[in-house]
Formats: sequence, structure tokens, C-alpha cells
Amino acid sequence: MILFDTHAHLEGEEYAADRDGMIARARSAGVVHIVNVGFNLESSRRSVRLAEEYDLIYAAVGIHPHDAAEAGSGYLEELREMAAHPRVVALGEMGLDYYRDLSPRPVQQRVFREQLALARELELPFIIHDRDAHGDLMKILRENRPGPSGGVLHCYSGSWEMARECLALGLYLSFAGPVTYPNANRLKEVASRVPLDRLLIETDAPYLSPAPYRGKRNEPAYVVFTAEEIARLRGLKTEDLAKVCTENGRKLFRIA
Repeated sequence: MILFDTHAHLEGEEYAADRDGMIARARSAGVVHIVNVGFNLESSRRSVRLAEEYDLIYAAVGIHPHDAAEAGSGYLEELREMAAHPRVVALGEMGLDYYRDLSPRPVQQRVFREQLALARELELPFIIHDRDAHGDLMKILRENRPGPSGGVLHCYSGSWEMARECLALGLYLSFAGPVTYPNANRLKEVASRVPLDRLLIETDAPYLSPAPYRGKRNEPAYVVFTAEEIARLRGLKTEDLAKVCTENGRKLFRIA
């Protein structure tokens, strides 16, 4: 089995005591690639350093909507410089979060638009965070249509109707641990209907652990549980589903 965890946050203190062991467990589970995703400038720098240290890790650099209000006037130039690193494969995560509203919504929207423009300029794919902001997020994407490098809505949480529009924009949809939860009926429906060539899986570690580990720290090895559930929903072998998702991730992030 080969697996690609397309979204994780492994640079934090949650793994300080056993980061090497966590990476070893990922390898043993069949994980061949991990995209470690920044959420502000400092975490993005740490993400790049982590990608330099571990051969299966690649980095994404960006400003999460929670941190949008703290992005200084020079943040785009710093992201541009980091994005030139050969281990950086995407910009993100970026987007909107109206659940916590930790940054004013107009600021979230501005920083999201600016990063979308930077992704187009640099010809890099983008990674989108969307929580309770479907309407405004889709409006911004319609007005700032993705370039040829495309992007992904990570930890997808919208409807099938929204998914269809995202697919029409050329985007990938990625699913995390919540698709394994017994009551996630709408999410299961979407995961069963997304075209196989637009489907990605992730952990969002250390968050959103799949059902067997719900409430505990997540880690990349657990991406197999998401693969198993989506394979079950689609009547596929887990190995086949995992292989397709790995190939999709390699294509999006241009990993040989």
C-alpha cells in the first residue's frame, strides 16, 4: 500500500517528544509523501525546515484565516521568498473561517485574495481552508478563478452541489478523519461521488483523528483509516483507492 497524506501540521510541539517515531510509523504504514502545511510565517518557516530534514515531507507556506489579521505589510514577499525553496510545493493554507472569526472577515477575504493572486503568479497550487464560509469562499473563487496549477479544498465539508462547482473550477477535494465518523452522512455521500481523479486524502494531523483514535492526537500513519472508509463507500480495495489518491497528490503537487 502507498499512501499520501496531503495535509498535516507536524512542526509543532505536539510531536516534539516523538517526531522521529511518528515519521517511522508513517513509513511503516505505507506513507510515501506528506505535505506539511504552514498557517503563518513562522510555522511556514518551520515547515520548510522539516521538509529539509525528512525526505518524505514537502512544505506548503501560507497564512491561515485565523492569522490573517497578524499578516504584516511584507508578508507576501516573505511567502514569495519561501516558495522559491525546492521543497515547497504549494501555497497555503489560506481561505476563510467564519466559525471562530479570529480575524475580521474583510481582512480574511483580502488576505485570501492576495494569496490566490500570488499562487497564480508563482504557478503553484493552493491549499484552501473553508469553515462555515462556503458562500463567500465560492464567490471569491469565482472572481479569482484558479490558474493551471489548480488547488485543493482541504478537509472538505461542503455539499455535493458545492463540490460540483469546485470540480468545475478544476479543484481537487481532500477528505480527512471526519469521513470515518458514523454520523457524517453528507460527507460520506460527497466522498463516494467525487471523480476518482480529483480525490485526495489527508490527516490534518494533529487534528481530526479518524474514528478509531477520535479525541486523541492524530498522525500521518492514520491516513489509512480515511482510505479504508472511502474505499468501502466506493466498493474499491483500499490499496487501489490509496494508489489513485497518491497519484493524484503527486500530480497536483508535481512530485515525481
